[in-house]
Amino acid sequence: EVQLQASGGGLVQAGGSLRLSCAVSGFSSDVYGIGWFRQAPGKEREGVACISSRGDSEYYGDSAKGRFAITSDSAKNTVYLQMNSLKPEDTAVYYCALDATGVGLVDFEYDYWGQGTQVTVSS
Repeated sequence: EVQLQASGGGLVQAGGSLRLSCAVSGFSSDVYGIGWFRQAPGKEREGVACISSRGDSEYYGDSAKGRFAITSDSAKNTVYLQMNSLKPEDTAVYYCALDATGVGLVDFEYDYWGQGTQVTVSS
């Protein structure tokens, strides 16, 4: 059974930082993509960042460029999203997901989803 466990969310003041983690287990191949998506109340889900399992490809959504960094630790099967200079508009539930066939920021291409972690940025 494929499982993705997202953690690291919390409450932070504007300008602060958080690091989200996504632990992956149960996937039979070592080639896949992991994406971070977020959804705020009343808004559509948005692609934040993604990375290939080998760490050789990564992409960022416009809102994340210059502030967020995605990395992977293959030994731990864990992907991290370092979020800096956080803004109130970054407040959302953040989900990690696994794409079994590639890597990108199109959410319907992802096959497995974690449970989400809440990020709240106060002004």
